[in-house]
Amino acid sequence: MGGQLISVIDDDESALLTLAALLRSIGFDTKIFRSAEEYIDAGSAESPCCIIVDIQMPGMSGIALKRWLDSNGNSAPVIMTTALTEQRVWDQALATGPVCLLKKPFDADELLCCLSKAIGFE
Repeated sequence: MGGQLISVIDDDESALLTLAALLRSIGFDTKIFRSAEEYIDAGSAESPCCIIVDIQMPGMSGIALKRWLDSNGNSAPVIMTTALTEQRVWDQALATGPVCLLKKPFDADELLCCLSKAIGFE
């Protein structure tokens, strides 16, 4: 898996660092971003094989980022995460076509299942 880059976007520092550490422990390269805007501003110098994004963040939401990615021709699979439980938010998120929508807190097995769907990780 060396060389497979996953971008992780979350405004919660603890969640961001924990998820990045988990991904590195199973062999992925990770790049972390504290907002959707930071991800966009970084440009596409490095193309991730997958993007994991929190839905609720200050500024641009994960849902808005997924729409932006789609409109800009980015085909990297997206996994969304959220602690929100409102059905309306889940419906909006699912309408954008993420590979998975994970309810926080999620466990490593749930994440691995989503990565398997997104990039064929076993």
